[in-house]
Amino acid sequence: MRQDNAIQWMWPEACAMLVRAERLHRQFHHLSPFEDRGLSWVPPIDVLETEAQVFVLVGLPGVDPDTVAAVIEGDELVIAGDRSLPDEIGLAIIHRLELPHGRFRRQVALPAGRYRNVQRASAHGCLVVTLDKIS
Repeated sequence: MRQDNAIQWMWPEACAMLVRAERLHRQFHHLSPFEDRGLSWVPPIDVLETEAQVFVLVGLPGVDPDTVAAVIEGDELVIAGDRSLPDEIGLAIIHRLELPHGRFRRQVALPAGRYRNVQRASAHGCLVVTLDKIS
């Protein structure tokens, strides 16, 4: 009887964990079609706000920030670019490819306000887009 209770308790918890894992997988590696560009992926982001600035951190490991477009369109920040496969792939035996590659695009609603001076930098595998608030 005790084993049945443990299974009854563990099964719903295991199912809930699988649902959460699938949701995270879709969030971080979501494929989405764009107009004439074929399939693309959508990088994960964090949006942080201080009194003077908004910071958008975009998960883009291996992407040079100078190759990424980051523009304000209306009340959204649009981030787009391409994550290429490494040059070594032509000579390598591939054991696993989990990091998404190809065209990416992400639109994110900005906190209410006006912004200027869109800056891009790289930190710890993330693109960091900094927007100065206009008072």
